[in-house]
Amino acid sequence: MARPTRSLKYEYELFVEQEIENYKESVPRSVLLSIGDDAVSALSAEPQLALTELLLCEEVDRIIVKRLRLPSYDTWRRRRVKLLDELRRPEHWGLRPDDVLVRALPSSNEGRVLVAGAMDESSALYLAANGCDVTTLAEGFDALERVMQAAIGAGLSGRVHAHLADLASWQPETPLNAVIVNPQVLASLSANERARVIDVLQSATMDGGVHLVQTIVSSGRAGGGATGAMSLEELRSQYRGWDVTIERGDGRGKTFMARKGAA
Repeated sequence: MARPTRSLKYEYELFVEQEIENYKESVPRSVLLSIGDDAVSALSAEPQLALTELLLCEEVDRIIVKRLRLPSYDTWRRRRVKLLDELRRPEHWGLRPDDVLVRALPSSNEGRVLVAGAMDESSALYLAANGCDVTTLAEGFDALERVMQAAIGAGLSGRVHAHLADLASWQPETPLNAVIVNPQVLASLSANERARVIDVLQSATMDGGVHLVQTIVSSGRAGGGATGAMSLEELRSQYRGWDVTIERGDGRGKTFMARKGAA
């Protein structure tokens, strides 16, 4: 299910609004009052029916934009398009062009993706940069804050939705095109909880969708030797009827990949 792509014009307007708000929060009240006086003087010199609060606020914003010397839309757009081209490259996020994630979810994909318990934000931001609507789940506030700050810094906050929640309690609200899970998240659940969670995620996944469990060590257990670690055999049994492959990565790591066929 593709999400509507925000126009660059709209993104530019959000950029300007954010810069104005940042400026207002960074200066003393006396500076804002001085700008307000300048706005009143400028508006009083122009023929108009009434000096409304809305007109005054708009004039204040115009004065701030001028003081900040913000780029015009055309200048900003050229810079943004160049940056977006860079953000779409897997190498920008420390991923290889032949990485399982890159191959399983090509850059033309614009679906909805769940990323649960990722060790870092690279997967979520790479997918968001390539048009996906990404939901990330984290059980710690620090991890949640890290993801959102990285998304804001890359200009991708509109496509990344971070939730402070665990996989056992989270429920999909919309169909998913892909699910990416850190095996430690599964290892923290009991066998019954894992079975229920996987069943929920499978039901929410559209035909052709893919599930990735990253990364499984050579012992064949998801979560590395942790108590409750999930074996490849258990994973395979949960994904009967799906197209399952075990993808090898660098070092000892492996990724369990399952693709859902048509019902």
